[in-house]
Amino acid sequence: MPYSRRVVVTGVGLVTPLGVGVELNWQRLLAGHSGVRRVEALSGLPSQLAATVPVGDAEGDFAADRCPLLGPGDATSTSTFIQYALNASHEAMQGGGWAPSTSCERERTGVAIGSGIGSLRDIVEAAEIMRVRGHRRISPHFVPKMLVNMAAGQVSIRAGLQGPAASPSTACATGVHALADALRIIRAGEADVMLAGGAEACIEPLSIAGFSRMRALSTSFNEAPSSASRPFDARRDGFVMGEGAAVLVLETEE
Repeated sequence: MPYSRRVVVTGVGLVTPLGVGVELNWQRLLAGHSGVRRVEALSGLPSQLAATVPVGDAEGDFAADRCPLLGPGDATSTSTFIQYALNASHEAMQGGGWAPSTSCERERTGVAIGSGIGSLRDIVEAAEIMRVRGHRRISPHFVPKMLVNMAAGQVSIRAGLQGPAASPSTACATGVHALADALRIIRAGEADVMLAGGAEACIEPLSIAGFSRMRALSTSFNEAPSSASRPFDARRDGFVMGEGAAVLVLETEE
């Protein structure tokens, strides 16, 4: 029966506040590094902290022009959470040694990558452009940049994968929801290999303001960012917003 199929993890890809890549993340985790930082753009808000992905030229920094699944100019037509998903997916496929080359392999490889919010930043920027300059100045890339399902869609397109595509959006449970969807798809016999995970990039004043109004975010550690995330501590006072992507390659044991 299909539901008796054993499914294993053969590849992992990471873009996190500790940097890009599984090996670097593991080293920094063992060294006790924190990815939580005070963010200048959040000045004046009750919570001014976030776990942001480092961007730049230093070791482990993320740069869209170094993402193998993005070509010249693509960085402007895809949003940040999609770029994170593309980078993590490429690393996961490389780690799993999976590069489907035949039509059958491509058709039997699917993607289940979700996002809780998608690109809130693009929505905020487009709303301001429309208010100031009118609807004709809205980018034709606006809709495909902000849709939650476009992380899975762009990974499928750019990696040439033609199997099932899923993009759950269930808030903080999104990543594990995507893994469960991928597992069920493989066990149902609809695919042999699935890229599965989640991607998020919504560190932006509007999202922080919204969660602050819910009194959900940590506000007591703005001067000590690395001490803010303490979910099981008596002095906990809320969570810290984060961003990044994690993607696994799941495949049948056989």
